[in-house]
Amino acid sequence: MRTRALLLAVLGWLALAAPAGAAAVDYAEVVSRIEAGASKALAAYDPADGQTTSDAFSDLYFDVFEGSGMEVAVGAKDPGRKTELESRFGTVIGLAGRGKPKAEVEAAWQSLRELLRQTAQERAQASGGAVAAFLQAFLILLREGFEAMLVVGALIAYLHRLGAVNRVKVVYGGVGFALLASILAAWVMSSVISLSGQGQEAVEGITMLIAAAVLAYVSHWLFAKREAAKWQGYVKAQIERAVTGGQAFSLGFAAFLAVFREGAETVLFYQALLAGAPGQELPILGGFVAGGAGLAVVYVLMKVLAIRLPLGVFFGGTAVLLYGLAVIFAGNGILELQEARWIVPTPLVGLPTIPWLGVFPTVETLAAQALVLTLLLPVGMGWARRRAAEKAAP
Repeated sequence: MRTRALLLAVLGWLALAAPAGAAAVDYAEVVSRIEAGASKALAAYDPADGQTTSDAFSDLYFDVFEGSGMEVAVGAKDPGRKTELESRFGTVIGLAGRGKPKAEVEAAWQSLRELLRQTAQERAQASGGAVAAFLQAFLILLREGFEAMLVVGALIAYLHRLGAVNRVKVVYGGVGFALLASILAAWVMSSVISLSGQGQEAVEGITMLIAAAVLAYVSHWLFAKREAAKWQGYVKAQIERAVTGGQAFSLGFAAFLAVFREGAETVLFYQALLAGAPGQELPILGGFVAGGAGLAVVYVLMKVLAIRLPLGVFFGGTAVLLYGLAVIFAGNGILELQEARWIVPTPLVGLPTIPWLGVFPTVETLAAQALVLTLLLPVGMGWARRRAAEKAAP
C-alpha cells in the first residue's frame, strides 16, 4: 500500500511538471491568425484544385490552432468543445479536399469561425484565481479518468465475482504501466522531440482503435460468461481457464489501453493549466489530489455495486458498458486519424456532432461505429436463440 501511494505521489508530481517556456494562450490573437489564413485560402479556392485549400486549412489546424497551444488549453477546460472544433476543422478540410462548391466550403468555414470566436470570447471572460484553478485541476482528472476508471473497475469487479482475486494484479499491472507510459509519452512529446501534430494525432487514433477492438473482444467474452453464470458449477470449473494465459493478458491490456488513451493528454492538460494560471501551483495540486480521491470513490462504489448485483445482471451490464465504450473509442479514433491526414474525411453536412458519444458527421467515423455495433449482432442473435430454446424446453 505504501509503495502504491508513493508511486501515485511521484506520478502526480511528474504530471504537474510544466515544460520550460510554456506560456498562456492569447485566444483572440490565435483566432485572428486563423481567420487571416482562412480568408486567404478561400479567396484562392478552386474546386478543381481543392486539395491546395484543404492543405492550407490543415496547416492552420496544426501550425496555429494546435501549435499555439490553443487546442490543449481548450481541451483542459472543455474537451467537448475541443473535439467539436477539431470536427469542424475536419469538415472544412474534407469538403475542400473533395472539390465541393465554394459556397459549401465557405458555409463550413463560417460555422468553424463562429465557434472559434465564441471559444475565444468565453476564455477571455473566464474567471481566474485559486478557486478556479482548483476546480479546473479537479475536473481534469475526474473527467479524463472517469472512462478509464469504468473499464478498470469493471475488470477488477469481474475478477472478484469470478473468485479469481489473485489475477487482479494483472489489471493493476496494466494500469501501472499505462501511467508510466503516459507520463513518458507526454514528456517526449513536449520536451525531448518535436513530434509533429500529425504524428500525435496518429498515435492517439491508433491507440483508440486498438482500445476499441480490445474492449469489444472483452465485452463479447463477458457476455458469454453471463450465460454461464446461470450454472455455478460451470463457472467454477472455468475460472482458471478464463483468467490465465491469453485471457489474463487481454484484461491487463484492456486496462493499459483505457488508462494510456487518456493519460498523456491529461498530463498535457495539466501543463496547459499551469501555464495559464501562474502562481496557482498549490490550488492546482490540491485539485489534482481531490480528483484522485473522487476517482477512488467511483472505484469503491463500483466494487460495492458489483458485489450486490445478481451475477447474470453484473456480467451483462459490464459487457454492455465496455461495448458502449468500444463504440465511442471507434468514432474518436477515426476522427484522430482524419486529423492526422491518414484518412480523408467525407463530411455529412447537417448531421450533429455529439463528442461524448464519439459521433461526428463524417462517413468514416460513423462507418467505424456501425462496424463495431454490427459485431455485436451475432452475440445478440445467439443469446436470443438460447433463450427461445430454454423456453421451448419441457
